[in-house]
Amino acid sequence: MIHADVSARPAVPGDEDAIAAIQLAAWRAWMGEAADALPADQVRAQWAAAIVAPPSRDHRVFVACDGPRVVGFAAITPGEIMALEIAPEHRRAGHGSRLLSACIDTLRLQGRDDVRAWTLEGDDARRAFLTSAGLAEGGLRRTLEGPDGNLVELMYRAAL
Repeated sequence: MIHADVSARPAVPGDEDAIAAIQLAAWRAWMGEAADALPADQVRAQWAAAIVAPPSRDHRVFVACDGPRVVGFAAITPGEIMALEIAPEHRRAGHGSRLLSACIDTLRLQGRDDVRAWTLEGDDARRAFLTSAGLAEGGLRRTLEGPDGNLVELMYRAAL
């Protein structure tokens, strides 16, 4: 089978293993060893369900590929990018931009006129990525309960 060198595509069954591994690695970067207590099988099962039985037709999961290998993922809900992660060893290679484009294009096709995304407070790399893509701080914060304390996220938004 011939594969494009790099691409973004809708996730398919079987991608959940790579998605869960990438997400758990991202959480580990922020939460340290506390992330090791997270139920990997449950994370994998939730991604499998999101791929094959999303809550609505406007919920989508995309993956970034380097050849046949999944190296990143993004998930959207109506009007919002809920997740966008790239495996650490594949960052700064355009995968995040390809995933963001897939999300934005899909949201436009769904008739959305704006997009929201969230970033952890202190994640300067993600903040720089979002602002370079035209999103600006939206003035909202939310606190997520983590296994080792609370994490604060900031909302970014842009008109489409």
